[in-house]
Amino acid sequence: MKQGVQDSAGPGIPRAGAAGMARVPAQQRAADALDGVRERDTPTHGVRGEHTHAERPLPGARPPVQRSSVRGQILDALRTALVAGELKPGEVYSAPVLGDRFGVSATPVREAMQQLALEGAVEVVPNRGFRVIERGARELAELAEVRALIEVPVMLRLARSVAAERWAELRPLAEATVRAAASGCPAAYAESDRAFHVALLGLSGNVQLVRITEDLHRRSQWPLVGGPVRHRRADLVADAAEHVAMLEALIAGEPDVVRRLVGEHFAGAS
Repeated sequence: MKQGVQDSAGPGIPRAGAAGMARVPAQQRAADALDGVRERDTPTHGVRGEHTHAERPLPGARPPVQRSSVRGQILDALRTALVAGELKPGEVYSAPVLGDRFGVSATPVREAMQQLALEGAVEVVPNRGFRVIERGARELAELAEVRALIEVPVMLRLARSVAAERWAELRPLAEATVRAAASGCPAAYAESDRAFHVALLGLSGNVQLVRITEDLHRRSQWPLVGGPVRHRRADLVADAAEHVAMLEALIAGEPDVVRRLVGEHFAGAS
């Protein structure tokens, strides 16, 4: 792949169409071009015309983005890049450069970034783009505390009311976290971890509870200043093992063991 082209794409960021950089099929690009026309006629609250210089390269090519759900796919890709540390805390990224990287217009990228801004992962920098929020260990500890205050009582209540066979249905999700942890990929583990916790809390039948805790979980996965130290493979493997142990205790109907394991799990989340 040709790297480090010094032009409007920014230093070190591959240009669209370079070898290895996937593109959207022609008919999808035509539809995407229509977004570009709409984009020129639609106010974007101060984020138009972002400068594209002095941005760090984002390593690795992405698979082609399909037009059918381009905005959702871009959002997922950006969340993955955040968790993996490809988007650095404190750095500013412009929608046109990221759009060039994914082979789409700036419009779906900008929309995805606006969603990330609502989630607290980035902030708008007028006329430049979006800056990844710089977060420290204290914020991570606060998120872990809030999650524990919400999730621990719910899980203990569910431990007394949910049948063993319902818990057993979650075994594939717990095992998926083990496989993701073994891979050492923080983005893959974050997704499997989120899916496991959402499924656990989903047994409560409380949609609002699941929605709030899922948002807290995503926030707890955003990168810290200084790099994703807490995403070491050994830490991921230990966290996944706690999932399996908790689930087995729930299946066995051992509330005291569940209480201890759940407490340890959230104590280690910070």
